[in-house]
Amino acid sequence: MRFKTLTAASMTALILASGTAMADTWRYAFEEALDEVQGVFAQKFKEEVEANSDHEVQLFPFGTLGESDNILEQTQAGILQFVNQSPGFTGALIPEAQVFFVPYLLPEDEDQLFRFFRESETINSIFPELYADQGLELLTMYPEGEVMVTSDRPIGSPADFDDVKVRVMTNPLLVSSYQAFGATPTPLPWGEVYGGLQTGIVDAQENPAFFIESTRMYEVQDHITRMGHNNFTTALMANKEFFDGLPEEDQELIRNATAAAFDHILEYQQGLTESSLEAIMEAKPSITVTTLSEEERAPFRDTAEQVEATFLEIGGPRAQEVLDQMKADLDAAAE
Repeated sequence: MRFKTLTAASMTALILASGTAMADTWRYAFEEALDEVQGVFAQKFKEEVEANSDHEVQLFPFGTLGESDNILEQTQAGILQFVNQSPGFTGALIPEAQVFFVPYLLPEDEDQLFRFFRESETINSIFPELYADQGLELLTMYPEGEVMVTSDRPIGSPADFDDVKVRVMTNPLLVSSYQAFGATPTPLPWGEVYGGLQTGIVDAQENPAFFIESTRMYEVQDHITRMGHNNFTTALMANKEFFDGLPEEDQELIRNATAAAFDHILEYQQGLTESSLEAIMEAKPSITVTTLSEEERAPFRDTAEQVEATFLEIGGPRAQEVLDQMKADLDAAAE
């Protein structure tokens, strides 16, 4: 008994004296598969952490721990240390994050878009405070790709959305956006979407091209429409109590791994949309891929002001501040 006590005390003294943190296993869940964008980001994060420390990162792709709301709750409870999740699912918790669903707000130009995500004051200063209020440390936000609409009928104007049930995430502003487009938005958990499209519970859905390809949504849809209305945004978060309790060197380790994964995922995405569309058309030659002209986009673009007004109503106490700063950030990125 005396020998064990002395050994434990000696070990503690050695660790404190050297300043070395004990190796831990950190659990990280995300909304996609390992070979999709969030999975590629997560693997790079894991690689960086494990190459520069004795810690291990366990990755949990979509479905292994439940739906998106489940993994967020598990992170807030401290069961998971990290979660990668779209503001589409955190909108009810952090209403200001719904700003990413105002249509035609984010730029289509890739360089400008990437510059915005790197330098945005909204992302780097305002959102961390809002996420912290919910027990989350916001580590980064990044884009995943141009959002496209898949449907069982061609979409060329708001009139074409009449009576079309579009599957959307459980996000009030996304619902408002598709209502403004003339569609019937239908919130549905992702695990039910393929079957819903197959059986007619929903007629359409939106996602980036890589996700449409990897989940084989094109098998149960006949048309893809590039409306240019948005780019899918996601966020990496940590449980704040966990993060704040780490030694400074581990916090720096996580920030560095996040930065490396951010750079990696932007590089990975270059050309991804076009290669994914090519793969879809090769797998299903009958599918149509239509890019709407500026003239065709105009009536959709005209709904942005209406959706902005809705955001200011439901986007939380700092909605106006977030919208104003985001527009200033986007202007700076365009210069």
